[in-house]
Amino acid sequence: MTQPPADATVLALDLGGTQVRAALVRADGTRLGRAAAPTPVSDGPSAVVAACIATLQRARENATKEDAAAVSRLVGIGISAPGPLNPWTGVAVEPANLGPRFPGTDLAGPIGAALGLPVYLEHDTKVAILGERAFGAGGGIDDLMYLTISTGFGAAALSGGHLLTGPDDTALELGHVPISLDGPRCTCGGVGHLEAHASGWALAAAGSAAAASGASPWLANWVKEHAGEPISAKTVAEAATAGDRAADEILERALLAVGRAVAGYVNAFNPVRIIIGGSLAEAHWERLAKRIHHEIGENAFKVPARRVSIRPAQLGGDVSLAGCHPVVVGRLGNSDWERAVETESHPFRTPVLGTTNLFECAMRVVVLRRADAARSRRTA
Repeated sequence: MTQPPADATVLALDLGGTQVRAALVRADGTRLGRAAAPTPVSDGPSAVVAACIATLQRARENATKEDAAAVSRLVGIGISAPGPLNPWTGVAVEPANLGPRFPGTDLAGPIGAALGLPVYLEHDTKVAILGERAFGAGGGIDDLMYLTISTGFGAAALSGGHLLTGPDDTALELGHVPISLDGPRCTCGGVGHLEAHASGWALAAAGSAAAASGASPWLANWVKEHAGEPISAKTVAEAATAGDRAADEILERALLAVGRAVAGYVNAFNPVRIIIGGSLAEAHWERLAKRIHHEIGENAFKVPARRVSIRPAQLGGDVSLAGCHPVVVGRLGNSDWERAVETESHPFRTPVLGTTNLFECAMRVVVLRRADAARSRRTA
């Protein structure tokens, strides 16, 4: 298969736990023909796949009315979905928010058959970093990190233009890296994970505990006035804004946890830029950015600290749609990707393909350097 043309368009699907969204994405990242539907998780995998197909079909029909020429340049479908998943086979391995019956569901096969186009499935955070790099705050930077802080904590990274994935496509689960020895228990069962300190559900849990103990008078009163309604991260933020000391401390500790973690990422990954998105980050951006810069100054090595910049994400909720374009055009007609699909393996890949096996990459560098040294000795 040949490489797609420079003006190729892509059908993009954002599969979430509550909503399925689709759009046609042009080569400049603009989206048209939008369509959306509830995700029928309770009806099982077949219903979810059917909803995906119907939503993509509506998006293509809508886009035809807006820009028929763009639809004529359609080359493939990109799917952004929660992991774990297998991008080489197009199968959802064990997506946490799509229900207990969803593991092992083939997404790419039936969707591609229904729409007559090649389908490429990728983890939502990896789609997001490719979208921000191509069309948003990434500015084409090759050494880049993307963090999303909302209900949970997600991350993705590029090193030398390559996505860091690991052999099982599970690398960069930074929300599940312990940051405390005896901290709160995470939803995954672990103890002291970053997500258990800094996420929407973590703030809500801490706020509920503060209300129940009486440590937060504002939240305790809120519970009385809103019987039956659960405290959310937004509720905790409202309490902090109203001057409730306990709520403000909950928020500050969450931002501190993120700041300390980001300082560690500067040391570990040496990124040129870190992009941060998600509803929690957006709601508290100025305070979060100030905390991050302080913690980098205190805890990161000076050389990478001077290089790195921190930026808010630019694409918002559309990042998973926009990011499907570089996913599809980077893999369509790519011989390395096609070999990976045939063998279900994880090769060292090109930047446009976007994945690096770090061990193999390091070994290749060693081999190349030794070869260069040998040539130098022969010509000396």
